[in-house]
Amino acid sequence: MFKLVELAAPSEKQAKMQEIKTRLEALKDKITWLHKIEVSFNVNPAETWDLILTTEVQSLKELSAYANHPAHVEVAKNVIAPVKAERACVDYEF
Repeated sequence: MFKLVELAAPSEKQAKMQEIKTRLEALKDKITWLHKIEVSFNVNPAETWDLILTTEVQSLKELSAYANHPAHVEVAKNVIAPVKAERACVDYEF
C-alpha cells in the first residue's frame, strides 16, 4: 500500500496515481516470472492510503528478483519515490 504526498491539486494526484498504475502494470510484459500485477485505488475517503499494489510470484526468490529487476527499480525510483509519503507491505503464501 502507498500513501502519496499531497500534491498541488487533486487532479495532479489522480494523474500521478494513474501513471504509477500504468507503469507498474506494464512490468507484466517485461518480467516473465511476474504472474500477476495489479494496482488499485482507494475509493473510501475515510481511509488514508491511496493505492495498493498486488503481485503474484511463485516463490520468495522470484519476489526478490522482481524487486531488484531494473525495470521495477526504475519505476520505484523515478515514478513512485518522488511522491511516496509511506509504504506498507505484506508478503504471504497461498
